[in-house]
Amino acid sequence: MPPTVKAALAYVLPVFAVAFVLGALRVSLVAPQLGPLPAVALELPLVLALSWAVAGRVLARWPDTRRAGLGLIAFTLLMLLELATALVFGQTPGQFLAAMATPPGMLGLAGQVGFGLIPLVRQPRG
Repeated sequence: MPPTVKAALAYVLPVFAVAFVLGALRVSLVAPQLGPLPAVALELPLVLALSWAVAGRVLARWPDTRRAGLGLIAFTLLMLLELATALVFGQTPGQFLAAMATPPGMLGLAGQVGFGLIPLVRQPRG
């Protein structure tokens, strides 16, 4: 497996796992109280902060990886994981895409794009 793919997997998997748990808490506990958009707005900084930390470790482990490739592969994997999760929970691909056109979905997508861009600007953490 190419190092950039290994680095992308090392970046996306822990972030997705934690974001999955936070998303479950957001949907079940926070969104019913505050609404979907404020709930996403509260979750997003936590996931991006985690992404920043994980990216630092990944870049320290694979210092010669192509950062743009890492970000693009990780973003693609993230979106595939998000789609798979939506399908498991009964959404169709059309419903998955339509949800991204809502304000909470657009904010979430902006965060996912930010996740993909973090490797371009993050310095390795030793």
